[in-house]
Amino acid sequence: MSRRKVIQERDIIADPRYGNKLIAKFINSIMLDGKKSKAEGLIYEAFDIIEAKSKEDPKKIFEKAIDNSRPVIEVKSRRVGGSTYQVPTEIRPSRKTALALRWLIKYAKARSEKGMAGKLAGEFLDAANNRGATIKKKEDTHRMADANKAFAHYRW
Repeated sequence: MSRRKVIQERDIIADPRYGNKLIAKFINSIMLDGKKSKAEGLIYEAFDIIEAKSKEDPKKIFEKAIDNSRPVIEVKSRRVGGSTYQVPTEIRPSRKTALALRWLIKYAKARSEKGMAGKLAGEFLDAANNRGATIKKKEDTHRMADANKAFAHYRW
């Protein structure tokens, strides 16, 4: 991380079907080896599965899943006088979203459903309903921060 100047955040182009920047960011996160059209197809197929299962707008379910997955606080290691403390710190908004996207992808890959689109759809539905592995990860992060709040005065 640069100490000299604030890094300009790049403006991301909205996705073609829904015109949503958050969906475009998720497509970029799931993309492997620059195969964007394959990643788009995967996400849109997952949205079609969500629409078939829940009869609701998949865009709303996706946004609700992201909102439910965003952590508020995390722990960072801070070395003070020869010992390392886990210091709870608040997370800036861009990192909250990045963590939520990363966790959704990670735990969707670990699911047992057939096909990545089905796995993503299942994880989105679970996260939108406040259950599943992604929500468990968020709660574990919050629990760890709560357990270490005695070291909050080491925040820098």
